[in-house]
This record gives sequence, structure tokens and C-alpha cells, in this order.
Amino acid sequence: MNKNVLILGSSSDIGKSVVKCFINDGYTVYLHYNKTKPKHSSKNVKYLKCNLNKIQNYKLFIKKIKNVTFSSFINLIGYIDNKEIINANYKNLENSLRINFIFPVLISNYISLKMVKNNFGRILHCSSIGVKFGGGKNTYTYSLAKHCLEFIPQHYKKISNKNVLYNVLRIGVTDTKIHKKISKKNLKSRIAKIPIGRIGQPEEIGNYIYFLSSKKNTFITNQILSISGGE
Repeated sequence: MNKNVLILGSSSDIGKSVVKCFINDGYTVYLHYNKTKPKHSSKNVKYLKCNLNKIQNYKLFIKKIKNVTFSSFINLIGYIDNKEIINANYKNLENSLRINFIFPVLISNYISLKMVKNNFGRILHCSSIGVKFGGGKNTYTYSLAKHCLEFIPQHYKKISNKNVLYNVLRIGVTDTKIHKKISKKNLKSRIAKIPIGRIGQPEEIGNYIYFLSSKKNTFITNQILSISGGE
């Protein structure tokens, strides 16, 4: 088993926590980001800047990773356009589906082929608790794209016996900067709906992601899992 991990959307608060876990475990971590370059002092970090909003950019990204075999792949991309469904147009829907769903799935499909040859792989797409509630007022297209991620292709069941484990993680409300990007979000009233009585911390979400996406996970596959404080 090689120890290369690719993380899409690595500049998020949760992404930073995940990176620390893998660095501490001796992995070489390939970090995809769009605008904000993550800051890590480790020499085992490789940076991949790419705005996955066009097919040309997707093709360039594949070229960047074509000579690397990954043991783990994590999709943490979270593009939010702050559009209510009634005001969403074709472009809003297209952008959200392309960035949050289409290109991450195509990348994981590409990576999984090498994983099968090596008889080892861990693939994790991160969804949102918003899917459970039909999407938020200003995050409908985001939740729609995350809902698509939860439709696990039959292909991955077929390669489970090659030790390639594929899961989707539905993440609950977490103490991250992303909430500041959502228009008119009342976080206090949102927390009141969480049975455990608080929002999650990036570190505890990151630890869970690390477990599912590393060699520590030996038997969990083809599941939609939740880490949401009981929601």
C-alpha cells in the first residue's frame, strides 16, 4: 500500500484537520484548492491549484495527477451560491452540480482504477446534513448536488472485494467559516435543533474522516454515514 492521499477542497476548516491527521500518519498529502492556498509546514504536502468549474480545468487536473497512485481520496468540496430555489437559474444549477458533484465523481472514478490494480483504496465523498432536510433556504443547489453524491454507484460494490472501500459521509453543522458565507443564517436557532446541543468541531469531524479514509477502516464500505450530533 502506498501512502498518497488526495483531498479536494483541502482549504476548508475540516480539510485542515484532515490534513494534520494524514501528515501525522506519514502520508504524502496532495491538496487541491481553488483560491485560498492551505498553509502547512510539512514537506509531505503537494499543492494542486484548480478551479473545477470547466471541463478544460478538469482535464488539466487529471494530467497533474496521472503519474500518482493514491491509496486514499477525499472529496470535501463545498461550493455555495446563496440562491433560493425559486431564484436559481440554469447557470446556478449547472455550476453547483459540476463543482460539487460531477467533477469530484469523475476524479474518484479515475483514481479507483489504479486502486483496483493495487488491491487497496479508500474513497470518501462528503455530503451534508442539509440533504436530510431538503436543503437550506439559500443552499438548495448545494444540497441538491450533495444529494447526488449519496447515490452510490453499483460499480463500487463490485470492487469492494479488491479492498477498495467507498463511503459517503453526511456532515452536520460544524464550527467552520462556511456558515458566514450563507446569507441570513441564524446559527443559534439551528443549534437548538441538534439533539446533542452543540455544533461539531472541525477536529472531531476530521478524525472521523481520517478513520474512514485510511488503513484503519478495514470493513466499512458502500454506506451513507452521518456525523451530526444526532440529527
